[in-house]
Amino acid sequence: MSLTLSSCISIQNWYQEVTKLKAKYETLQRTQRHLLGEDLGPLNVKELQNLEKQLEGALALARQRKTQIMIEQMEDLRKKERELGDLNKQLKIKLEAEGQNLKTIQGLWSSGAVAETSNFPLHPSHPHPMDCDHEPVLQIGYHNFVQAEGSSVPKSMAGETNFIHGWVI
Repeated sequence: MSLTLSSCISIQNWYQEVTKLKAKYETLQRTQRHLLGEDLGPLNVKELQNLEKQLEGALALARQRKTQIMIEQMEDLRKKERELGDLNKQLKIKLEAEGQNLKTIQGLWSSGAVAETSNFPLHPSHPHPMDCDHEPVLQIGYHNFVQAEGSSVPKSMAGETNFIHGWVI
């Protein structure tokens, strides 16, 4: 196997390229160590000043970005604050309106106006809806109750007032 002149030149070019990349890699590693504060002993004053400028520039960019993010967050929070303030005003208005409605209803109940204008007639013994017996009462049917023939409800259980005392099966 013989190498031609062109293949020798190609191999030599690749070797030079690898050597350059290796040197660049080593330089980048050294720079990284310097930026991290390592291996600073062999640096002279001028190199240390350049390193300091690089660090100050990077720090300034970091602070600038941090400030930008904080300003954006403050703007978002102010926007949310305004939205919540508007919602709070709407809820307050709604609550005040409901409070007025409740006061009106309470006033009608206490004056008996509801009893007079209601579509549901009140029992004569209870002129006010809130003044009722505490015993539960079940009323089934109409006041003029006529018991059908063959009904399973005995006459003793169904009175003229149509109140059934107890459950009948």
